[in-house]
Amino acid sequence: MSDERLRAVRDRVRPFPDFPEPGVLFRDISPLLKDPVAFRTLIDLLEDHVRASFPKVDFIVGECLDSRGFLIGTPLAQRLGIGFVPVRKKGKLPGATESISYSLEYGKAELEIQSDAVEPGQKVVVVDDLLATGGTMRAACELLKRLKAEILECLVIIELKALKGSEKLNSIPFYSLLQYD
Repeated sequence: MSDERLRAVRDRVRPFPDFPEPGVLFRDISPLLKDPVAFRTLIDLLEDHVRASFPKVDFIVGECLDSRGFLIGTPLAQRLGIGFVPVRKKGKLPGATESISYSLEYGKAELEIQSDAVEPGQKVVVVDDLLATGGTMRAACELLKRLKAEILECLVIIELKALKGSEKLNSIPFYSLLQYD
């Protein structure tokens, strides 16, 4: 992977101390999203990784508790020529759904997926912007397991290593583009 391309992405991640509460250093991807060259570079890097790692993927699954998984997952799916499946907050998807409750860093939440979103055995890559404690990603994976999808990997832009979220993924392969302590 080109250090120059990775640096172009990293340079567009802005730190915000004490957000959303004192003692938390928030990694903001807004500058990355508004820079079309850096954003294209991000999607290029993710596309290169997925193509090199998996010869067959049926869907990109965007973990969309706060919609950033949509922002990364949909253009990645488009580039790969495959579909995009949303995992959303409870109550945001029509029709029959599977749902799961889980703990967040700052409370509790519920996620859901449409019951017919994937067929048993279909191969998926779960995408989000950031992995912190891993609760949301693990919940999304549990929903996909209920639908009997084959989870190839969980893929994020940013991993906060000190929070050890990847350990909660129970041996599901995991890849992060950028890591911070």
